[in-house]
Amino acid sequence: MHSELQVGSETCSMNTTTNVRTPDESLSPSRRQIVAGLSILLGLTASALVAAPVVGFLFAPFIRPKERLWRSVGRLNDFKIGETVQVEIEKAGVLPWDGFLAKTSAWLRRKSDHEFVAYHINCTHLGCPVRWEATAELFLCPCHGGVYNKDAYVVAGPPPRPLVQYPVRIHEGDVQLMTSPVPLV
Repeated sequence: MHSELQVGSETCSMNTTTNVRTPDESLSPSRRQIVAGLSILLGLTASALVAAPVVGFLFAPFIRPKERLWRSVGRLNDFKIGETVQVEIEKAGVLPWDGFLAKTSAWLRRKSDHEFVAYHINCTHLGCPVRWEATAELFLCPCHGGVYNKDAYVVAGPPPRPLVQYPVRIHEGDVQLMTSPVPLV
């Protein structure tokens, strides 16, 4: 559309074409809109791919049952009444690539003919291994000075609670401990 305007003796010419889209043109997206939409879609996909394993890691302990198995630590006659000894056991939930880490230790004391008590070797403060001092009848944590009495109650240092006990049973002449993941929380 072309229009002319007369002002005094001069004539001004103006091109008044407007950029009006037809209904079909206004619905079709521009190249910029397509690229922006694809960018958002790719970003959301990448976020989901990263978030899925993280969410699985955080919620797996609540969903998956904890594996508990009875492990033999020796024959009934191998242990003396009143003596606390370190025994080696295979952990619960062992994976093929664990190697030597598949084994852990526990402290086992025979209290009477058919009564045993066993404690996790890990301190309840930060999981450091505790050692048994027979002459003092104490469990000592060398990392932060945690001290437990012979019944595994805290007597000094930062541990928040007693050593964790393993369930113990005598089965067909074998002393067995029920293994479970190391409880630190």
